[in-house]
Amino acid sequence: MLMKIVNVIGVCVGIILLVIALYFAFMTVTDYRPKDVVTLDVQNNIENQLKKDTKISALIYNIGYCGLDAKQDFFMDGGKGSRAESKEIALKNLQGITEFLKSQSADFILLQEVDIKATRSFHINEYEQLKQSLDGYSTTYCINYKVPWVPVPLSKPHGMVKSGLVTFSKYNINETNRYKYPGKEKWPRQLALLDRCFIESRMLVEGGKELILINSHLSAYDKGGVIRKQQLDFLNNYIREEYEKGNYIVVGGDWNHFLPGTDPTIFETTMDWPEWLKEIPKEFTPEGFKWGTDKNVPTSRTVGTSYVKGENYVSVIDGFLVSPNVEISNVKGHHLEFEYSDHNPVTLEFILK
Repeated sequence: MLMKIVNVIGVCVGIILLVIALYFAFMTVTDYRPKDVVTLDVQNNIENQLKKDTKISALIYNIGYCGLDAKQDFFMDGGKGSRAESKEIALKNLQGITEFLKSQSADFILLQEVDIKATRSFHINEYEQLKQSLDGYSTTYCINYKVPWVPVPLSKPHGMVKSGLVTFSKYNINETNRYKYPGKEKWPRQLALLDRCFIESRMLVEGGKELILINSHLSAYDKGGVIRKQQLDFLNNYIREEYEKGNYIVVGGDWNHFLPGTDPTIFETTMDWPEWLKEIPKEFTPEGFKWGTDKNVPTSRTVGTSYVKGENYVSVIDGFLVSPNVEISNVKGHHLEFEYSDHNPVTLEFILK
């Protein structure tokens, strides 16, 4: 009898190990491996051309796949949640985000964590719905998270994910590309993580130069910030080269670092400084480049727990970096109290000199 029990246990363990091995083999074979540079399509390309000495606005917003509203927590930050509370809540968040974006009527809108089809957002095509609602814009989409199945947390897995970045523009986009950031986590951890990148949108400006608009989303949870340093070095080299050509550079997005000129300690909190939160290295900012941030409005909260004002650790990790030939007129953080996402949006007003 004892031997039968041992044999049954052995068979069960063997089956479990086989399933795990097959899962990792499947994930490895299907791993998303885009080229270093991928040309993207522009839909509904607007004919308007950019002009110098005219005020232009750009808005950035990490929408947290419409699942990280104020009531939610997230397993990667110490919480238990992995999905929107329900499909109805995800749609409600998407509607709130859409109405906010329409009310701002920015010339450029740069979004991160926009799902096309994902378990975590109940398979809502967020990009398609946003595109239909913001029909006066050119649109560009690129994938930075494509995974067949994220198996954690075990009680309610993150599941299948197909998500990415979106750039909306009221001006003609001459060329747009997906640039892959260097640096990856070790196997097998990387199989379930984002493939970090930025969208480059190139737009002709009267006089012959170009505006290079960058929609970026850097890594967050790599220990010690080693991968983030590689990404920042890559971005630094890229924007230096483009500026040396005489072009205008505007970089916006989720930097996953607290930004120069901001101080997280000014915000009330009952929590400790999160381990993942690093400062942008001082040597990163190219000479003459300027940061566009609103230091008084936090753009990100910790998601180990749901949001309670004065308790969660908050900081400014979303903002803009512009070249010396771009004049910043105004920067405004929109404190939406993290109602629809774990981020708050930021608007930059600028002039091409």
